[in-house]
Amino acid sequence: AAGMFLRLLSDVRWQAAHPKWRRITCSWRSTSSTAEPAPVPLPAEAQVVICGGGIMGTSVAYHLSKMGWKDVVLLEQGRLAAGTTRFSAGIVSTGRHLSLELKMADYSNKLYQQLEQETGVSTGYVKTGSISLAQTQDRLISLKRIASSLNVMGIPCEIITPKQVAQLHPLINIHDLVGAMYVPEDALVSSANVSLALATAASRNGVQIHERTSVSHVSIQKGRVTGVETDRGQIKCQYFVNCAGQWAYELGHSGKEPVHIPLHACEHFYLLTHPLKEPLASNLPTIVDPDGRIYIRNWQGGILSGGFEKNPKPLFTEGRNQLEIQNLQEDWDHFEPLLSALLRRMPDLEALQIMQLVNCPESFTPDMRCIMGESPTVRGYFVLAGMNSAGISYGGGAGKYLAEWMVNGYPSENVWPLDLKRFGTLQSSRTFLRHRVMEVMPLMCDLKVPRWDFQTGRQLRTSPLYDRLDAQGARWMEKHGFERVKYFVPPGTDLLDLEQSKTFYKPDWFDIVGSEVKCCKEAVCVIDMSSFTKFEISSTGDEALENLQYLFSNDLDVPVGHVVHTGMLNEKGGYENDCSIARLSKRSFFMISPTDQQVHCWAWLKNRLPDDSNLTLEDVTWKYTALNLIGPRAVDVLSELSYAPMTPEHFPSLFCKEMSVGYANGIRVMSITHTGEPGFVLYIPIEYALHVYNEVMNMGQKYGIRNAGYYALRSLRIEKFFAFWGQDLDAFTTPMECGREFQVKLEKGMEFIGQEALLEQKQNGVYKRFTMFILEDHDTDTDLWPWWGEPIFRNGRYVGKTTSSAYSYTLERHVCLGFVHHFDEKTGEELVVTADFINNGDYAIDIAGQRFQAKAKLYPFSSLFAQRRRKDEEELSGYQRE
Repeated sequence: AAGMFLRLLSDVRWQAAHPKWRRITCSWRSTSSTAEPAPVPLPAEAQVVICGGGIMGTSVAYHLSKMGWKDVVLLEQGRLAAGTTRFSAGIVSTGRHLSLELKMADYSNKLYQQLEQETGVSTGYVKTGSISLAQTQDRLISLKRIASSLNVMGIPCEIITPKQVAQLHPLINIHDLVGAMYVPEDALVSSANVSLALATAASRNGVQIHERTSVSHVSIQKGRVTGVETDRGQIKCQYFVNCAGQWAYELGHSGKEPVHIPLHACEHFYLLTHPLKEPLASNLPTIVDPDGRIYIRNWQGGILSGGFEKNPKPLFTEGRNQLEIQNLQEDWDHFEPLLSALLRRMPDLEALQIMQLVNCPESFTPDMRCIMGESPTVRGYFVLAGMNSAGISYGGGAGKYLAEWMVNGYPSENVWPLDLKRFGTLQSSRTFLRHRVMEVMPLMCDLKVPRWDFQTGRQLRTSPLYDRLDAQGARWMEKHGFERVKYFVPPGTDLLDLEQSKTFYKPDWFDIVGSEVKCCKEAVCVIDMSSFTKFEISSTGDEALENLQYLFSNDLDVPVGHVVHTGMLNEKGGYENDCSIARLSKRSFFMISPTDQQVHCWAWLKNRLPDDSNLTLEDVTWKYTALNLIGPRAVDVLSELSYAPMTPEHFPSLFCKEMSVGYANGIRVMSITHTGEPGFVLYIPIEYALHVYNEVMNMGQKYGIRNAGYYALRSLRIEKFFAFWGQDLDAFTTPMECGREFQVKLEKGMEFIGQEALLEQKQNGVYKRFTMFILEDHDTDTDLWPWWGEPIFRNGRYVGKTTSSAYSYTLERHVCLGFVHHFDEKTGEELVVTADFINNGDYAIDIAGQRFQAKAKLYPFSSLFAQRRRKDEEELSGYQRE
């Protein structure tokens, strides 16, 4: 291999005249004279200004013009498609873990296929197919999971053997492969030409395109976009779209009111070769070798091969970067591991001449998903950037969703996983981004097993109890930058094994979480839930109540001290947020929402509450530590600590009261646990957190108290059929579809957002239904575990996907939650889903291509629990008698 490596590199001789990347010019830009024509003056105003003429900016312009918005101006600081788009490898691949990304890529593929015919601009579209290789069984499982998703979405895909790989691509070395995934409809394009084709179509539809025009900043007044300042004058506008790619971060920070767009550029390398002696066929499949960290495609009879190295090089951390991206420095030493992987995969390349090592910047985001949507702080400021090197695959679909968002007020799919509002300002630190993208880029190829966590940018937001819990064996995960406990490792356990156990099967923490769940059911556990988003809404008069009644679906006009579970719905009746609201006094309310709602919920409320000095909205997340006491003995612990009776007669369910606990007073105690088990949540002013925690743990000793984490919480809530926002509930799910009609007061005497849509559903029925599945023939010890996103089959037909799953230690079975749809067998049209339809089917859950029988339920198994517990007690007493 070393000799082969040297011979290949011996061909790397750079002549002064070696071919530069050809500049692609657009047919409608070419002029007969060589002199640049005088620039067309900018319009004084427009409805929309888009900044960035790469694949994203041109796709947004194309889709806006298709949807009837013609008063659009696209500004590009250099030439169209001269940024990262020009250097894209041009691979359109649909094999993605996230079904939303899969849909975006599939739409892009179909769009690019017909673009040349629509515009007359050659896009270089060739349907080659792609083969993703697996060198390990775990990688093959990962590919099988993706293949299941592709197949139910009607995208041809099959898992193939190494021999079949060799038949499809004879140059590939297959000796170390265990299998592969073949997606025959994946394609190659010239990405710059695709951008030019989109721009051409947009231009014909009335979009004005101005090159060589830099945006210096966006003008904002009263929290709204009012215009754009450029080096060629000002344009007034109502909407601004930041599609500036790797410059999006700087552009977001250029104005007086910063818009935080957390992305950071890394160098990305790929190799171009001269044609082989027998030039490669243009329709040869693209190879993706994630275990070797490389991709290989045909390029003009030779190959183009790049990858994602383990030690990436971030760049432009200080914000310095040039106008059009010139090819950055070559770095053969840095590329060497990828080159070795390429030679192992295609040994016949040893005598091939290298034309060029291309090094170009590519933007990555903190969670490897792209960023789209409206700024939480500035109305009319939209963003589409941070493609994590999948820009050409997502370009069409992402541009479509963003255009729908702008025109209709919402996209046609739930795009929360990509929404800019999933990040807060804390992810915008340059140091955080630099460190995180160095982890993210290698993760592009690393195996994604369930429940993996980022290692960089941690311990950023912590509870005051962090060190105390850490010392007791807490194992941490992170949500919205907040550290949360997964579970506690008992003393004497091999921690290293546990940290490194990454598996699609039964995890090493199985028994640990089981004992935490048992303690929640039989004694009392404490879970630190400080990460929950906490807002206070108050007013001098009745403004708080009146506005909340309009914004929430349940009736909040309850006696002081009562807690109400309610949805914050959109016009379609879908959940923008799912929360608990306690009425603290006649004029003040305390609102508890999921952790990742902090930015989204704040923006939603701010945009809909009147600008009234009598009304205040305050984010008090950081002011309170939340301790969840779960279990039948929680009552005893609290009543001893507070010298107050806590039994249901004195402290009913869904009640809130300020109390003293130990020496500390002003603690908000709520009789609610978010799990369906008995217990309380204590909202403790943070200076008292350590004192109250210590008091609770000391007092709880005699009741068998122990710490627990979120994995136990997940198991408890899923077996009780509790839906969580962001996993099960989203902006496209209504209370009627998930059995929460009781949390909606349609007749509360005043109008609320989403009321019409819910009345319509009540009258006409629902088209999907939240359902609980208990896996029947699934062996927890030896079978693959369900995670989320598994296809659900009813009588052999695909009817939906799971949204979350957990092992139920009570049922001793896996429980999956998900939505069931009813499609007409002949037309494919969606039909109403009735309880009979759910109850009268035979169900199976597909885990990586293997189907497991499942029992469907529309209600939790509480009665079953009771029976089983009685049986256990009888057995136990019998055993004691023996």
